[in-house]
Amino acid sequence: MNLMIDRRTFLKGTGGFLAVSFLLPSAVFAQQAAANAGPELPGDLRNHPQLSSWLRINADGTVNLFIGKVELGQGALTAVGQVAAEELVIDFNRLVILAGDTELCPDEGTTAGSQTMPNCAPAVQQAAAEIRAILRKLAAEKLGVGEDTLTLADGTITSGGQSVTYWDLVADLQLEVDATGTAPLLPIAEHKVIGQNIPRVDIPAKMTGEAIFVQEMNPEGVLYGAIARPPTYKATLNDVDLAPIEAMPGVRQVIRNGSFLGVIAERQDQAWAAADALERTANWNVPTGLPGHDGMEEWLLTAEAEEKEWKNTVRADGTAVAETYEAQYYRPYHMHGSIGTSAAIAQKGEDGKITVWTHSQSVWATAAAIEKMLGLAEGMVHAIHTEGSGCYGHNMADDAAADACLLANAMPGTPIKLQYTRAGEHKWEPYGSAMVNKLSATLDAEGNILDWEHHIYSTPHGSRPGGNPGNLLSARYLDPPFEQPTPNDGGPPNFSATRNGLTNYELPGERVVTHFIREMPLRVSSTRGLGAYANVVAIEQFIDELAVKAGADPVEYRLRFLKDERMRDVLTRCAEAFGWDNYERQPNRGRGIAIARYKNYAAMTAVAVEVQVTRRNGLVRVLRAVTANDGGHIVSPDGMANQVEGGAIQAFSWALKEEVKFDNTQVLSTDWASYPILTFGEVPPVENVLIDRPGEPYLGNGESSQGPAGAAVANAIADAIGTRMRHGPYTPDRVLDAIRNA
Repeated sequence: MNLMIDRRTFLKGTGGFLAVSFLLPSAVFAQQAAANAGPELPGDLRNHPQLSSWLRINADGTVNLFIGKVELGQGALTAVGQVAAEELVIDFNRLVILAGDTELCPDEGTTAGSQTMPNCAPAVQQAAAEIRAILRKLAAEKLGVGEDTLTLADGTITSGGQSVTYWDLVADLQLEVDATGTAPLLPIAEHKVIGQNIPRVDIPAKMTGEAIFVQEMNPEGVLYGAIARPPTYKATLNDVDLAPIEAMPGVRQVIRNGSFLGVIAERQDQAWAAADALERTANWNVPTGLPGHDGMEEWLLTAEAEEKEWKNTVRADGTAVAETYEAQYYRPYHMHGSIGTSAAIAQKGEDGKITVWTHSQSVWATAAAIEKMLGLAEGMVHAIHTEGSGCYGHNMADDAAADACLLANAMPGTPIKLQYTRAGEHKWEPYGSAMVNKLSATLDAEGNILDWEHHIYSTPHGSRPGGNPGNLLSARYLDPPFEQPTPNDGGPPNFSATRNGLTNYELPGERVVTHFIREMPLRVSSTRGLGAYANVVAIEQFIDELAVKAGADPVEYRLRFLKDERMRDVLTRCAEAFGWDNYERQPNRGRGIAIARYKNYAAMTAVAVEVQVTRRNGLVRVLRAVTANDGGHIVSPDGMANQVEGGAIQAFSWALKEEVKFDNTQVLSTDWASYPILTFGEVPPVENVLIDRPGEPYLGNGESSQGPAGAAVANAIADAIGTRMRHGPYTPDRVLDAIRNA
């Protein structure tokens, strides 16, 4: 099996790609002229306006769709494909979709932040509309009729008794023209694909066991790699005897570069065994100094930090303050915890170019970082996104790509597959940052909020490769080492540590301050939602506590301050579907609800849950959950429901089980016993209420439900046991302590 593929091979495989050389007709010249003076283009079309960057009409009746966003289990290819098929007025099955290839696709940056639908989908939609407009003009000229007489159906354009197909019109045509932004989109009333549950393009192969994940691929002639890691982050290699390792069964090469140690072997188990032996026999300098997981909350409050005030609305009225209320919440480090460990395959060609098959979410930036790490010229690493273990963030996919390239660079011509062990992934992946949230509010005599103050304490949330080799794990151990750049805290509108740190409520006075700590005791980077999870969990717990103090229903209390009509609709629809007003209380059971608008401008999600607490052992079980979601115009109802429901289930796991444990030297969570996650048997039934807003922007839903789901669980536990827990996760031991101390 030869994994190598180039642009010519791919396009030849589509069955008759539009020829590069063609005398463009007048309709296309008019298109280009309009593009030079048109309105602002939508989404990522601004950066890649050429229509042929996105779509190709092929003579064999297929359409190539090229996108820079990638599939990591969220259904992105299907949803964006629906938009393309709709605007081109073709059957969805005509699409051949290629995503995340650095030589074939438009660079849309990292697939992250729930930005595929807001940025990629509008770009594809407008590009498809522009191509449809051009083809209509060409058809009218060819048939000798007016455009207003034309009808379209599955790529066939008809007028009276005459017809012509897209495939007839584009023989020898390449649309090397820019989008104008003026081509009208199809009226919503004519939509036949958008809003429908089109079967996911990525699911059939997964269900039948086809080897589509990079972890499953074993090309002809492949050898297997493994990395010997130091005992802890800042350890350095003193010395090591490579001879015994080189003599181990199947070992083909052992590579040392500074404190970096790698192995290439004939089988994966042989590579892992050799790497393990290297780790055990090498002599390392191992410093100490980590705060440990039990000391992390205090460390965050006392570490050197940069203070940034993001909001300070001073209350104008003179209402008397009746009471001041304060609370502090803690989120521990979270793993991505991908079920499959990260992997990559790399091969160095005769021309010196390295091709790497990777499940990275940032293929362009990762390729650029690898080039700099290896001292290669720009364009000498060709990254091809290949599905793998998803993570909604920055797990070790980029590190695996870099490590595979380091090993392949040492053995040109041979494909090298590298996959981490479970302990290796758990111990070395970039985690979601631990955070502390301190909230205070002044209240009037009726318990209404007057002044609100929120202090956020956090280490960084972003160390993706970004074209910098210092963000690749192994590059820091090379000789000379690449220094990791000091991460910055993101500002508005997306924010980073402060994401969703500003409330969605209209309050008389509100102040929000972030205490950003650049030091990173543990390796951290983007994890689903960044700071939004901790911030929403804290805010929505605090608002619940204030409702209890006011003697008010939690839904009614939120509605006092929630003025956005769409958010009010989401909250009330969630409460209605849950049966909030008719809830029948039972011993040791509780209900909780929470709401947030992701990033304060994206999708709106409310979550309500019922939990059961077993008082003799502290075990918490989520019995049922209801979500309500407004993600704008719905392209794929099933896809949106999957995103919201999946995010909620992951948040239940975060809330009840997940915490990275570490001592003063190293991470201790190295398997599923020391880092448990929610099991299939613990997943509750989830009812999803989807609120469609035809004509509104696509908002993206990949990260909107985590915060509300985690907060709803915390609120439900408090409702069940009568006391508040503010230190996650809410494990049986902590629940028992809370009950005893109530």
